[in-house]
Amino acid sequence: MTKVKIDPGVCGLITAVEAESEDGMEVTLKVKSGCESIRKMFEELGDTFDAYELCLGKPGTGPLYEYAQEHFPGHCACPAIAGITKAVEVACHLALPKNASITFETE
Repeated sequence: MTKVKIDPGVCGLITAVEAESEDGMEVTLKVKSGCESIRKMFEELGDTFDAYELCLGKPGTGPLYEYAQEHFPGHCACPAIAGITKAVEVACHLALPKNASITFETE
């Protein structure tokens, strides 16, 4: 099982993800989030996905991004979906586990 915590920044709406796959192709996600849009997305889409469909498309494509385009408020910089996708990549052996970050630098 792969576990990821996504801290999106100033909104403070943390998303916790557990991704599990037995065959590297189908993944089951347990997602807890302070974000109502993320919670509704998984209520409507369910918890089981084709990992290749989630992870191997062009940026901004796949079922999570397609849902977000239709239902999320305008906030394209939110890292939640990217973080969920990274968890799926690792759980399905499509990528190695490595932390990612966005760091603001001041002079």
